[in-house]
Amino acid sequence: MKKKFLIIRFSSIGDIVLTSPVVRCLKNQFPEAEIHFLTKRRNADLLLANPYIDKIHLLDDSLSDTIRSLRTENFDFIIDLHNNLRSLRVKLQLKANSYSFNKLNIRKILLTSLKINAMPDGHIVDRNLETVRRFNVVNDGKGLDHFIPEADEMAVSALPENFRNGYVALVLAGTYWTKQLPAEKYRQLISETQIPFLLLGGKGEQVVAAQILAWNTGNVLDFTGKLRINQSASLVKNAKLVISNDTGLMHIAAAFKKKILSVWGNTSPELGMFPYMPGKGSEILEVKGLSCRPCAKLGYHECPKKHFRCMNDIPEERIMNWVMKEL
Repeated sequence: MKKKFLIIRFSSIGDIVLTSPVVRCLKNQFPEAEIHFLTKRRNADLLLANPYIDKIHLLDDSLSDTIRSLRTENFDFIIDLHNNLRSLRVKLQLKANSYSFNKLNIRKILLTSLKINAMPDGHIVDRNLETVRRFNVVNDGKGLDHFIPEADEMAVSALPENFRNGYVALVLAGTYWTKQLPAEKYRQLISETQIPFLLLGGKGEQVVAAQILAWNTGNVLDFTGKLRINQSASLVKNAKLVISNDTGLMHIAAAFKKKILSVWGNTSPELGMFPYMPGKGSEILEVKGLSCRPCAKLGYHECPKKHFRCMNDIPEERIMNWVMKEL
């Protein structure tokens, strides 16, 4: 007899991708599992093509309506990978056996506020997988998953001719300004090489993209604010290299085992969300030794200290050297 599982994760692109090992390992190692996934409607495209999910439930404006719909499923177990008040309400009202992700909020506060690092070694993926250990589910070592619907695959052949033999994806996105590398840091790389570059991000990154395009180097294509998430993921999948801020497309790049140069500003890999099992040659680029860093687990719309040294002190030559070495 099948056992019904409801996995809950509401928030961002990266968070959803980081749950993929739980979904895959549970489905493959627990044959009785029927996997349902509850998330916000805006995340639906991230899950639609996942072959390990049997049914997706989308949270609209009314959590009460969503819970009423979920009650009809009669879940046996709830795997709460979000662990907030909203997911607590779901667990209490569905009354199924539940297992919750440990957010380690106190340890994160110690790190960001007092600079006391009590975070465990390892990745958030490992902590996600702790929630299904009771079912004898273990990490299969296959990394992250991301599945792109056929309709969102971007043909490389449709790109300009000089991009068809390979390009570097520059992920300009970052939910907060303090997670975004300033455009000027890319000037040497773009201006002094003939390497083709694709700019990826949302509408919020179009200002930065415009700065880069204004250099008139002729080797840049701008896709910021023009694509759906899975179309951007398709371009990441086909890139030779990926340079990315700490953001969702960085985790999607890791799912495709791309070589990633991940750039860190106010956040830190010590929080456990660095690229998980990316391609060989991937590196982390950060300014170590700053007394103010990390200053938050998420970010700010301006530097609290006004100097923004965590990004302004990133050496441009490190970016150039990595690209030339790995390309």
